[in-house]
Amino acid sequence: MSLDTAEVRAERRQGTGGKAYLSLFKALGRGWLRDRSQIFFTILLPLMFMVLLASVFGSGDTAASRVVAVGDVPVLEGADPDDFAVTEAADLDAALAMLRDGDADAAVAQDGTTVRIYPSATNSTSGAIAAGNLSAMIDDVNVEVLSAAAPGEPVLTTEVEEADGGALKPIQYLAPGILAWGVAIAGVFGAAGTIVDWKRDKLLRRLRLTPASVRTFLGAKVSVNLVVAVGQTAVFLAVAALAFGLQLSAWTWFAVPLVLLGTLAFLAIGVVIGGIAQTSPAAAGLSNLVTMPMAFVSGAFYPLALSPEWVQAISYLSPMRYLNEALQSVVVYGEPPSAVLPQIGFLAAFAAIIALISWKTFKFDEL
Repeated sequence: MSLDTAEVRAERRQGTGGKAYLSLFKALGRGWLRDRSQIFFTILLPLMFMVLLASVFGSGDTAASRVVAVGDVPVLEGADPDDFAVTEAADLDAALAMLRDGDADAAVAQDGTTVRIYPSATNSTSGAIAAGNLSAMIDDVNVEVLSAAAPGEPVLTTEVEEADGGALKPIQYLAPGILAWGVAIAGVFGAAGTIVDWKRDKLLRRLRLTPASVRTFLGAKVSVNLVVAVGQTAVFLAVAALAFGLQLSAWTWFAVPLVLLGTLAFLAIGVVIGGIAQTSPAAAGLSNLVTMPMAFVSGAFYPLALSPEWVQAISYLSPMRYLNEALQSVVVYGEPPSAVLPQIGFLAAFAAIIALISWKTFKFDEL
């Protein structure tokens, strides 16, 4: 008994740390690749969300507004077919029925010089767009009438130009946002689930009888997560660029250190959850309770500027917001790393604070 203990201690002192680390890294990496649930939740699920949302929002090209003309509507005679698809209805009740059924975006009736617009309540977004387009067309008609009545008087004209080199396409905010969400899932779920498994299998206790120290084992586990995060980033950006036309900037490479920093922050959250949860379902539930609301308040699925003010206020506490903003800055807008120093500072401070909390509250005796 004493001889075996002495031999184990002698092996630890003979500098096997590097070899043990590489062996553990390879073993844990193979374990991750063989775990289909890990691959699904880390790579495939976020990728499916990105493809689905990019397809839905990206397919919304500027289609012509569907307008129903109630009776004789002279103002629609000069409507551009590219802007308005005009159909006719016998009366207002028939037109309103088409709006309720979702077959039209707006109905228009004209009585002399009064034009009444009825935007769809079934699809309020397309209804508002149609009403805005119709109002703009009527304004143009009024300008023509006034110009003809007073040909010598100048009239104001408007020119709309795109700012910042063009409008933000859906994939330009979806790719960084869902990548940040995927990094959060990989970090939180991976750490929480792994720790629960360690508790169940008494793994760290068994490690004390091997040449590898607990520190070496944890280092190998974190390294595997970091490598997975890099692969995750490459897959997301490749799909976004090749399938949906995301234009990658010259600073896209800086997404890698940003993702690595974000992974450390979310791993720390996962360690805290793993220390609290006692079973795998509990760990999954707590992880979902953290990552899903965080995604919605951080602009992962929807531009944060269009969210309510209270959502924007809460988002300042979320690390996902800062990872999302930093990724969008360097990948989409091509800003240098110096432009995202505030986001880097928050992520680093958050990771350090949560890691300290997890270390102080984690109970190794339970493993």
